[in-house]
Amino acid sequence: MFGLDRLLTERELRKPLQNRRVAVLAHPASVTRSLGHGLDALATIGDINLTSAFGPQHGLKGDKQDNMVESSDHEDPVYSIPVFSLYGDVRRPTDEMMDTFDVLLVDLQDLGCRIYTFITTLLYILEAADKHKKSVWVLDRPNPAGRPVEGMSLKPGWESFVGAGPMPMRHGLTMGEMGTWFVDHYGLDVDYQVIEMTGWNPAATPGYGWPLPERSWVNPSPNAPTVNMARVYAGTVMLEGTTLSEGRGTTRSLEVLGAPDIDIRNILNLMEEIAPRWTTGCRLRECWFEPTFHKHRHALCRGFQIHADDPGSYQHDRFKPWRLVALALHVIRKLYPDYEIWHDSPYEYEKDKLAFDVINGSEHLRTWIDDPQASPGDLDDMTAPDEEAWRDIQQKFSIY
Repeated sequence: MFGLDRLLTERELRKPLQNRRVAVLAHPASVTRSLGHGLDALATIGDINLTSAFGPQHGLKGDKQDNMVESSDHEDPVYSIPVFSLYGDVRRPTDEMMDTFDVLLVDLQDLGCRIYTFITTLLYILEAADKHKKSVWVLDRPNPAGRPVEGMSLKPGWESFVGAGPMPMRHGLTMGEMGTWFVDHYGLDVDYQVIEMTGWNPAATPGYGWPLPERSWVNPSPNAPTVNMARVYAGTVMLEGTTLSEGRGTTRSLEVLGAPDIDIRNILNLMEEIAPRWTTGCRLRECWFEPTFHKHRHALCRGFQIHADDPGSYQHDRFKPWRLVALALHVIRKLYPDYEIWHDSPYEYEKDKLAFDVINGSEHLRTWIDDPQASPGDLDDMTAPDEEAWRDIQQKFSIY
């Protein structure tokens, strides 16, 4: 049972909401077990006074395809309540928005990755709730990437909309657990509550985080169509800061890596030679694709797809998507020393830093990739202390 389903079915959980104005922060994956949208369920349950709604990046309806494509405020045509965009004119809720409710229900399906902006939106909401003395309840949902931790932690001074705090790329917490850490880490004075899931076992096969086959997967954002994408995202999202295609404009967005002018077979062979332990736990399938929009539009790309959905090969605790994609970029630099890997366009409104560095929370990974003498052991030495420190935090704030 996810948090939303428990709130809808357990009347005792709803009692503190009586005589209070309630808002909901949601997106397309904010659905009940029967796949009804949470906004509809909450608005019609009869004992909740729903006074406003909020949408994160990509909008309440998930209609905005790409990054830095904004949503506007509007009035819900069915319930005649204001729907405020937290990815439009503002990223942080305004005083006027905060005045429309007493309790905000946050029901967002996350991907378990630092760069996925829903956790940053949660932080901004909590900071505003501290200022305005509002209550925030997270209706908890699974982390579909499971509990493994991977990647360097974001460094001081690198905070952004894709970097809410000093956590690794793959953080291994649920949205509810992350909110508890935010409150503790930033010293927030806010009435915060998690409506916990029941029966979630993040170590259980075959889902390893997502309860397959009990629950359908619904895109939390337009390019997050599968559980496989959620598993590989902590690696493939880094491609957004490169000239390589991450598959936007195809049906396997953020599951592939490719470009028109690389020999992927040589790349895969050298990856296996340099760091075979980083290519385990999944299957890498050579493939061709032609994006219909975005990078390399209408150009035939040669690349590979990361399969973390093959029951015969997927090994949850050994799969290292962040290291795998870092290794692929490092090998491309070795094979093509003059290749223009780094994308220099603004990324999530950060104009003065390379997009790849914004994504990774420092320049350290890019420096390793660009150094032809750097070894996998060097990257492990830089990264392992951050991962170990975060595992201690994860253990402290884990609810399940």
